[in-house]
Amino acid sequence: MNARPAPTAAPGSGLGVDALAGLSIAGLLLPEAVAYSGIAGLPPQAGVIALFVGLLCYGLLGRSRYAIVSATSSSAAVLAAGTLALAGHNDASRAAIAATLVLLTGGCFLIAGAARLGGLSSLIARPVLRGFTFGLACVIALKQLPNLFGLPALHGDFVPLLLADLLASAGKLQPATAGAGLAALLLLFLSERVRRLPGSLLVIVLGVAASGWLAQHGVALTGTIQLVPSWAWPTWPSSDQWLPSVELAAALLLVLYAESYGSIRAFALKHGDPVSANRDLLVFGVANVISGVLHGMPVGAGYSGTSANEAAGARSRVAGLVAAASVLLMVLLLLRWIERIPEPVLAAIVIHAVSKSWRLGVFRPYLQWRRDRLVALAAVLAVLALGILDGLLVAIAFSLVMLLRQLATPRLAVLGRLGGGHDFVDIARHPQAVEPANELILRPEEPLFFANAEAMMGLARQQVEKRSGLRRVVLSLEESPDLDSTALEALADFATWLGTRGIPLAVARLKDEVRELLLRVALPQLPPQALNDWSVEDAVSAAAPAAASSQGNTS
Repeated sequence: MNARPAPTAAPGSGLGVDALAGLSIAGLLLPEAVAYSGIAGLPPQAGVIALFVGLLCYGLLGRSRYAIVSATSSSAAVLAAGTLALAGHNDASRAAIAATLVLLTGGCFLIAGAARLGGLSSLIARPVLRGFTFGLACVIALKQLPNLFGLPALHGDFVPLLLADLLASAGKLQPATAGAGLAALLLLFLSERVRRLPGSLLVIVLGVAASGWLAQHGVALTGTIQLVPSWAWPTWPSSDQWLPSVELAAALLLVLYAESYGSIRAFALKHGDPVSANRDLLVFGVANVISGVLHGMPVGAGYSGTSANEAAGARSRVAGLVAAASVLLMVLLLLRWIERIPEPVLAAIVIHAVSKSWRLGVFRPYLQWRRDRLVALAAVLAVLALGILDGLLVAIAFSLVMLLRQLATPRLAVLGRLGGGHDFVDIARHPQAVEPANELILRPEEPLFFANAEAMMGLARQQVEKRSGLRRVVLSLEESPDLDSTALEALADFATWLGTRGIPLAVARLKDEVRELLLRVALPQLPPQALNDWSVEDAVSAAAPAAASSQGNTS
């Protein structure tokens, strides 16, 4: 994407501002990393390792000035669903499989980057992503309620079953745990009203200060964090697990890159910065491979961390590098205090983080535009009813089916001249438009391809049969950037059908590639002179002298 050059900082001020931004967001990122490890069902160090690796790799190799690459709640939830499906509730096996999945995800990123598939995020439509994010936020918050209230853990991600289990265990609520969790959650929401107040850091400090008393009253703490990197190469999947592992890695790639590119592009557009999608794919690949080797979590550019970095005043990727150094120092100097963070406080941080995705306003445009409402609703319902991973895949499939349904539904316009000028418009929408005498002008309203070509040409035959005395048919293919073999054959059949009735066919408004294709195919029903009209006006004008000459010869 080409954009105007990014504004430069005043001399001597940029580094200091970036340093302050990096320091300020480090206090937010570290507790979130520990909390996201719990979402993934992994030990706390998995999120911390991922955070450090993501910040360091993107700070050194990335392009965006604001992107903060770390573990994200969405990827953590998808990873949890994947490891649960492959390993059940065996924590040791889940950790080993998680490392393998992260490594495979990194490999998928590298392959996509090498193949220059920077438009990969387009496979997930924005309504699908927003619906998925909304449903995912609901599932994540629901599964954090046991940690918030001291209830038995919930397993799976089928929302009706989760609600039933939660209600069944409501009598086991622990007052001290619930009090700490609700107090932390209330403080987090209140801190939003005070500019630059680090709410997460504040509740962490208060929680650690009260951890002794809370532990005496049965409140669980984070526990031991083993930050010695595991250099063991992840276990390769067994022969029957290769396919599901690769499928899960591809799903993680789609989720991470759709979320990451959405964040990166949003802030690039806001500040007039360039983006390099293929380069980012490679950087995410390197970061995820290293994170997988070190048994960390999958990483991407989350919107919350990136927006917090921008709000803190960051001006370059130095802010991310300072944040990485700050996280490392915090871990080295404050590890024993981090281990004393109460679990309900971490649950409150997660719930507060995902609560930003509960805004119903994100769906308002789809209701106003009357576009993609079913797609967004289907994404929400799919996640809530089918689980995180299956819900995402079903939502993507549903959006593609709806697109294919739209493209496969044949819509053919009959064109007429508007006001005696050069414009030709659909006579159904513009009754004042006039059809040229003895000439029929047709325009497919969707690109011609295998799913609609036969039906579209069938509609064209119906329009021809409604009219008598036709001397020519003009087909405007302005909506078709390419033609597949089915469309070519259907077009040839239509031209042959017209030929048996003595009606020539001209094709107007061809894209250069389509015209070159038709010349190369050399359909006998469509000679080169039938492809020479660059506009509908040209086609009608070319037909007028021929008609006059024919009338003169007759007389």
